[in-house]
Amino acid sequence: MKIAILGAGNMGCAIAADLTLKGHEMILVKTSRAMHNETFDYLCAHGNQITLSEKGESRTACIHKITTELSAITDAELVIITIQTNYHEALIQRIKPYLRDGQILMIVPGYFSTSYVLKHCSDIDLTIVEGESSPIDCRIDDCGVIKVGFRNVRNPLGVYPVSRLPMVREKLDSLQLHYTYLSSVVEAALHNPNMIVHTVGAVMSIPRIEKTNGDYCMYWEAFTPSVWKMLEKLDAEKMDVLEKVGYERLPYVEACKFRNSLDDSIDAKAVFFEYAAMPTRAKGPVIVDSRYISEDVPEGLVMLEALGAHLGVATPVCTALIELATAALGRDLRELGRTPERLGVDNLRKILADCQHENVY
Repeated sequence: MKIAILGAGNMGCAIAADLTLKGHEMILVKTSRAMHNETFDYLCAHGNQITLSEKGESRTACIHKITTELSAITDAELVIITIQTNYHEALIQRIKPYLRDGQILMIVPGYFSTSYVLKHCSDIDLTIVEGESSPIDCRIDDCGVIKVGFRNVRNPLGVYPVSRLPMVREKLDSLQLHYTYLSSVVEAALHNPNMIVHTVGAVMSIPRIEKTNGDYCMYWEAFTPSVWKMLEKLDAEKMDVLEKVGYERLPYVEACKFRNSLDDSIDAKAVFFEYAAMPTRAKGPVIVDSRYISEDVPEGLVMLEALGAHLGVATPVCTALIELATAALGRDLRELGRTPERLGVDNLRKILADCQHENVY
């Protein structure tokens, strides 16, 4: 399959390399010069070669095309957006001239970016897919080597419109990325793990991040018993919103267990702490103003708070975390955050109405 990846960061490079090694024709598109420039320049200078280092084995992929030209996506059957969610709306507007009827547009993670596609590309017959999180946990260095720490054993996706799920399943199963399918993109948006684990972990780690100058691993240290109680309270607010719009209450740890383990007999909380304690886990966040806060608070928590307000669901812990993050960063994280108004209330109504009431969980 011809596939275009928008975003040449950790996730984009990893998926491009993985799918190249599986025989797909991959186009890797760098969408800005904001970050990962050294890596991109290295790849361009070394014949588009990326090396996957995983479990002591290294495999080198030669990407079919690496470019900064957005027009390269036009001939792709599948287009995957992997950039930070803060920039989804702007990118969707930029790529609109190059999208065409019949394409599948996958957004990982989504955070309801289906709404932005409906807002700006309603005249193009696209099938939209939202993922909960990256299927490959990894870091890429400036010499074109991707160090894979972990692969999800299952990767839930939501499809819009849901009537196209059979077609999407047939196409995406060929990627061998262990995709499973939710009843709607609503679940994919609200079960993004970063909204829960990144925000609580990073806000409560601010002193350690600053004291150690970034020589710190949040997953190893942050989730003490008291901080875990905070996480559970935030998670309960997320589930209140899910329940209000007609979905089952699914705790963060159960969604984590589903993605990370095939052993259904294991305690879900134990699965998370095993995942958090992996020796291959990269350090971070290394600064307070990292994507753990600057992305997942405005794109995740502000969205959750705004949806709660719109639906009459209280979200006090969510609000408190937004206030603390705003104070720490010294700027209003609600100003450009996701809200029903910014996403489009009518678009959200369309998404909520498009659902099948069976899912993978």
